[in-house]
Amino acid sequence: MSDKINPTSVSKTALPFGLLFGILLILETVIFYVADIDPIMNPTVGTVMNIANYLILPPLLIYIACNSFKKLNSGFISFGECLKSGVIVCIIAALLFALFSVAFNVIFPEYMDEILSKTKSVMIANSPEMTSEQVEMALSVTKKFMSPMILIPATIAIYAFIGLIHSLIIGAIVKKDKFQSL
Repeated sequence: MSDKINPTSVSKTALPFGLLFGILLILETVIFYVADIDPIMNPTVGTVMNIANYLILPPLLIYIACNSFKKLNSGFISFGECLKSGVIVCIIAALLFALFSVAFNVIFPEYMDEILSKTKSVMIANSPEMTSEQVEMALSVTKKFMSPMILIPATIAIYAFIGLIHSLIIGAIVKKDKFQSL
């Protein structure tokens, strides 16, 4: 008796969760923009946003994606499949969010200027000993990181790393190899 070929792939299962994560990141940005909520000037909001975006949503969606694949795969998922699933979820989300960010900055160029202005005031308030040349140099570096050529790959790399770290932990928890049950 031959094993049944499983048409389910990790990427097909992870894709919707990556899209959901990306959409949540975009919605957060749009809501904050429309409601004029500023994570730069309000550190509490920034902290909550970072905790949600890096410590709550990724592991939650990776866990759900891994369990979804596991259910479709007769209750089995390898550690490697968990890693793939988590990294795919985060890369899809990062790509979607980075492309949105670039488009958002093109549509609303004043938004980037506003961010740079607020960043400058926070820098001056937190480090009054900085010279104006140092402040301008820091702002020019910040502006370079906001360019699409750096923003898109950096966002993808950061979220891929986050996905890998969370997937290592989640993979250790949810993995169930076929050879373990024999």
